[in-house]
Amino acid sequence: MDSDRRQFLGRCGAVVTGVAAPFALPRHALQESHASTRTRAGTRHERFMWLAIEQARRNPQWPFGAVIVDHRTGEVLGSGVNTGADSPVLHGEVVAMNDYVHRQGNQGWADTTLYTTGEPCSMCMSAMAWANLRRVVWASSIDEIRRTEINQIALSAREVAASARSFYTPELLLGGVLSDHTNRLFEEAQRLRQNLPDAPPAKPS
Repeated sequence: MDSDRRQFLGRCGAVVTGVAAPFALPRHALQESHASTRTRAGTRHERFMWLAIEQARRNPQWPFGAVIVDHRTGEVLGSGVNTGADSPVLHGEVVAMNDYVHRQGNQGWADTTLYTTGEPCSMCMSAMAWANLRRVVWASSIDEIRRTEINQIALSAREVAASARSFYTPELLLGGVLSDHTNRLFEEAQRLRQNLPDAPPAKPS
């Protein structure tokens, strides 16, 4: 190897048995790469959360909407909104899971992500654990929802997932995505319920 080539490789990377080893990116470039990855992930999560918000708007008094997407392709595989007036178990996430089963069968959960406008309650998070649905993204937290006079069981989604650790290992539990928007949605719902004559007691999600 001539001296000019050795000097060039010496500046760009190490020479190992006659082959130039890949050189490391500068720290600032790594930071920019990581920031770019976070931005892309954030944009993706927000895009699907908007779909969950669209579902939520179908029930303005109880705006708990959810969608289930293939995390590889982004295809929407199931969707739903709270229909608790029909059954106490029909929270938005459960309705979306039922829709998924109707369309896809009871299979393939591990390849999906569920997006929901409100942090899953203990019932819904338990259902996701039983299904092995490993990626869950929500907007408003249980505490934020409770402030709009909607009853909530005081167990976070993460606590429920941790209690199922013997058989359930989630890959993503992410809260707060577009929560500014959904918090306003829940506040609007609170005002709407308060203005209804003979308003029923607040229901859970």
